[in-house]
Amino acid sequence: MKRISLIIPCLNEEQAIPEFKKEVDRVFSEHLNGYERELIFVDDGSTDHTLQTIKDLAAESPEIRFISFSRNFGKEAAIYAGLEAATGDYAAVMDVDLQDPPSLLPDMLAAIEEERYDCAGTRRTTREGEPALRSFFARAFYKTINRISDTHIVDGARDYKLMTRPVLEALLSLKEYNRFSKGLYEWVGFRTKWFEYENVERVVGKTKWSFFKLFLYSIEGIVAFSTVPLALASIIGVMLSLISFLSIIVLMVRELIWHHSAYGWTSMVCIFCLMGGIILLCLGILGQYLAKTYTEVKRRPIYIARERS
Repeated sequence: MKRISLIIPCLNEEQAIPEFKKEVDRVFSEHLNGYERELIFVDDGSTDHTLQTIKDLAAESPEIRFISFSRNFGKEAAIYAGLEAATGDYAAVMDVDLQDPPSLLPDMLAAIEEERYDCAGTRRTTREGEPALRSFFARAFYKTINRISDTHIVDGARDYKLMTRPVLEALLSLKEYNRFSKGLYEWVGFRTKWFEYENVERVVGKTKWSFFKLFLYSIEGIVAFSTVPLALASIIGVMLSLISFLSIIVLMVRELIWHHSAYGWTSMVCIFCLMGGIILLCLGILGQYLAKTYTEVKRRPIYIARERS
C-alpha cells in the first residue's frame, strides 16, 4: 500500500489543527482509503498550546508525527524539516488553516498516477477576502520576478503541492539557508500539472503574514532567483555618469557664451540629494546580496529541533 506524507507547518494554530485533522480523515476515508497516510506536523516555535494539541492527537492516531523547533525558524525551515522527515511515496505540503483544501488531493494524485506528472501544484485564481493593497503588490511581485528571473513562478502559486519521491529528493538536495520554496519548486523542474481554485478563507484564527513580512519574503525571492538588480545598479551608475558628463559640457559652453550664467545652488542641492539617494539605493541592493552570501557561508543548520516524535 502506497503512503502519502502530509507536511503541515504550524505556528500558533491550536484551534485549526483539530479541524484540519477531521477534514483530512474525511478525504482519505471517502476518496483515498487505498493509501496509507502520514501527517507530519512541524511546530515552528509556537507560543500557544499547538504542540500539546498535536501530541494529544498523536496519542490517538499513530499516523501522526511531529517536529518541534527550538524557536521560530520560519515556514521555509518548517517545510524543509517536514520534507526531510517524510517517508511516503508521495509528499504534500499543506497549510493547517484549510486554505489549502484537502479535497483537491484525489485529483492531484490522479494527475501523478494516471497522467504521469511528477508534481501537482495549486494556484489561486482569486484573492477575495484579502486587502486590495496586498493583492496589488502580490500581483506586482509575480510580474516583476518573472520579468527578471529565468525561473518562472506561476501567479497565485501556493506552497500546496503533491510531489513524487524524486521531486522531494531534488528539493532536499538544495541545502541553501535562505529558501524560497515557490522558486525552488520551479527551479528543480519536473512535469507539473496545475489545479486552480478560488481563495478560501481560514477556518479559524488570523494569518501570521503581515504586509511587512510578505514584503521581506518577496525580496528574498528576488535576491534568490535573479541577479538583475545588481546589473540594474550598474546600469544606473553608468547612465548617471554619462548624464553628469554631458551636463558639465553644457554648463561650460553656457558659461563661455553667457558669462556668470552658471548659478543655481538650489538646483545643485536637489541634484546632490538625488544622486545620494540613488547611490544609497545601489548600495542597498549590493548589501542584500552580500547579506545573503554572508548567511550562506556560515553554514548554520536550517533548523534546530527541540523535540520530535
